[in-house]
Amino acid sequence: MSGSDQGNTYLEKVVAQQAVLEDDLRSRRSPVPAPAGVAPPPPGPIAKRNKALGGAPSGDGPAPGPVDVRISGFLRWKNVLVPPNAFVVHTRRGRDEPLHIGLGVSFRFNPSTDSFLVVPGATQTILINAYCICRELQGVLVQGYVQWIIQDFRTAYRKLDFGDSDDPMRLVNLQLREQAEAAIKDKVSTMGVRDVLSDKQPIIEELTARLRAVAEGSDEEHGTGDQGLGLRIVTVQIKEAVVSSSRLWENLQKPYRAEQGQIARLAELEAEEAVAQREMAAARIKETQRLEHERELAELRARNESQLFDTEAVEQLRRRKREHDDAREVAELQTETTRHALRMERERHEEEAETGRLRAERDHELARLRAEGELAIAELQARSRHERALLDLEREGARAAIENDRTPAAVQTRLIASLPEIMAKLPKPDELRTVTVNGADQTSVAGLITQLTAVIGALRAAADRSE
Repeated sequence: MSGSDQGNTYLEKVVAQQAVLEDDLRSRRSPVPAPAGVAPPPPGPIAKRNKALGGAPSGDGPAPGPVDVRISGFLRWKNVLVPPNAFVVHTRRGRDEPLHIGLGVSFRFNPSTDSFLVVPGATQTILINAYCICRELQGVLVQGYVQWIIQDFRTAYRKLDFGDSDDPMRLVNLQLREQAEAAIKDKVSTMGVRDVLSDKQPIIEELTARLRAVAEGSDEEHGTGDQGLGLRIVTVQIKEAVVSSSRLWENLQKPYRAEQGQIARLAELEAEEAVAQREMAAARIKETQRLEHERELAELRARNESQLFDTEAVEQLRRRKREHDDAREVAELQTETTRHALRMERERHEEEAETGRLRAERDHELARLRAEGELAIAELQARSRHERALLDLEREGARAAIENDRTPAAVQTRLIASLPEIMAKLPKPDELRTVTVNGADQTSVAGLITQLTAVIGALRAAADRSE
């Protein structure tokens, strides 16, 4: 950037954001210096291991640092507990090959003969700030990031330096960052400013190919490969490409800004013209709508008045028709009621006549039945009396025959026996007379009858006198 150029505000913001991101990534794996008067933090896992190898006592618990390694036990009998997301290699004096190597492998540890190395197995992120010179000899800042991970730890721990106690990945990240910046600078030097700003894919492809050739041992261009460094490139991305010179940056933006300004001004003029036309059209439409509205109101009023008049006339006609219909219905109902009353009266008279006729027939029938019954009863009574008279005659004849057949002594005896009864039935005499019957033979029936006849005659005469 020349001395006459003003400060590039966008470039400063990009650099500041990259610095903040780098500080955030470094703050987790790097210890923060202790302020004055405060005890420093405990040593990392390598210092912990060195302390254990030196024979210094160590208590149980995690060792502070990027990897949470726990060392327990005492003297020769120690145990190293490695978290499952960390690589570890455990070697012993006199052995060519490691005793234990892999991800999350815990083991027994003898400080006098053993040594171990613990490396984080998580994905690592490298932030890149490459100040490049393009084909037009202009400064360009290219920002990007690379993410990598350990793929083959058996190769990586032999070829890479993980000995930093505070950040085992620091030297590896530094080496990969330098290689990435070199690859970006080489690629940008063959590109123009506009190409760098508009298309970052060639830079990404070049950077990916070079880093994979180094980390993974593959060379796609020549078709050869080896084991590399035991690493694997996860992703390569270019975030920003910013021109360092503010004047050049402004000059690059001027054509676009002028074009956009022209488009904006033309758009404003078109908008103003459209607004004016729309306002005139809106005013015309408003006035037309007002006139149309007034005409519609006048037609609506006239229509309403006409409908109101028609409604009133129809209502009056309907009321009169309803009154006549009601009167006619009332007259018809009255006539029907009178007819019904007369019909009921006629039916009642007919029913009464029929009832009288039936009653007369019934009385006649009853009288006939009664007369027939009386005749039958009289006939029965006459027949009964006749038969009784015949029976009496037969009885009297039988009695007379019996009486004729009786002796005078029996007749006299019967008469004597009946005298008390006969005397009881006779009325009380007012005077007592004595009748002497002489000259008759009382021993015979004729004499006895003669005497009785005389007595009965005397009694009758007495009775006539008393009346």
